Amino acid sequence: MDDSEKRYEDFISTVSHELRTPLTSIRGFAQTMLNSWDKLDDETKKKFVKIIEEQSNRLIHMTENMLSVTKTGTDKKSLHYTNFSIGNLLNQTLYVLKQQYKNQKFDIKISPENIEIFADKDKFQQVLTNLIENSAKYSKEEYLTFINIRNFENNTIIEISNTGIHIERKDYQKIFTKFSRIDNPLTRQVQGSGLGLYITESLIKKMGGEISVKSEKINNSELAKITFTVKMPIKNIEEQARIQCNQ
Repeated sequence: MDDSEKRYEDFISTVSHELRTPLTSIRGFAQTMLNSWDKLDDETKKKFVKIIEEQSNRLIHMTENMLSVTKTGTDKKSLHYTNFSIGNLLNQTLYVLKQQYKNQKFDIKISPENIEIFADKDKFQQVLTNLIENSAKYSKEEYLTFINIRNFENNTIIEISNTGIHIERKDYQKIFTKFSRIDNPLTRQVQGSGLGLYITESLIKKMGGEISVKSEKINNSELAKITFTVKMPIKNIEEQARIQCNQ
């Protein structure tokens, strides 16, 4: 297989992975409205239509930017920086994912509550979606996903933790590698392409951030507290203006 064929296959795999969540949401809310139209009040109908609209717009943006997302280089031309509330974006993301993972529960702490982040909003939603969905898929139903967001020194820190199967330190970087999956009882039960965390790391690096993972065993069992930590630099007004001028 030559390089062009390999890039084409990578592109198709990435598209199918990244479009699955918004497409599933659109189908789910549309089916609910069709099957339960007479039982839904007007406010709920408007809320569902709004979600379908938001996810449709997200699909459009993702489709337009998908080729740049698959690149691992430092090209930043596809980024569109803006200030936004990370709490609001997290709530939007969770509202959609909760419809897909109905048995999952979340414990959220944001301090201070009005934290804003300077990044590409659509791409950062992809980051949150990938990490939270990863937690929901690879943790046991009876365990919580903990989301802790805070400012520390000159960074906004986002920690997403769940209880899953312990990951050896030697495999930390492997899980961010394209098409790579850790083999354990939980991953064998869940289908996956091995692209989600690869894309997540690529997006975070493009936006100037860092991501790491840590696995801490629980009571010498095969279970562990697994924490993904995203570190995004806080930009002052002058730095923000310089970045926006170069967009």
